[in-house]
Amino acid sequence: MQLHQLTVKNSKRSQRIGRGGKRGTTSGRGQKGQKSRSGHRMRPAQRDLILRLPKKRGFRNKEKSVKPIVVNLDQLELKLKKHGGATTINKEFLQKAGILSANEKNLKVKILGDGQVSTPLRFEGLMVSKTAKEKIEKAGGTVVS
Repeated sequence: MQLHQLTVKNSKRSQRIGRGGKRGTTSGRGQKGQKSRSGHRMRPAQRDLILRLPKKRGFRNKEKSVKPIVVNLDQLELKLKKHGGATTINKEFLQKAGILSANEKNLKVKILGDGQVSTPLRFEGLMVSKTAKEKIEKAGGTVVS
């Protein structure tokens, strides 16, 4: 046996702490907490939102949160002067007059009583406040739900 044939056995074992990899004790996962554990997974955002909704009888999320688009009588009066003398006011007229945009045509519209009405008008398929209804009927118009 010669000197170059000698082998020395290493008595020190390799350090194996953490979850594998070449970064030492914690393997780049920081310290403690859910993110450092195995099996850690972030939940998808949509599923998380669904789980947060209350699951009780009679709960309605969408219908009550969508507020109607508000249109005042003075706005209508200005649009009537510009777009001619229309007698029926509905969502189609409001869209042509530029009060409603194309993507708002499926939303609810409510007429409020701010301003005055000089001509008799017929309101169809729109929600109308009490004061607006009084002013419309005083001018000789009608409100049809």
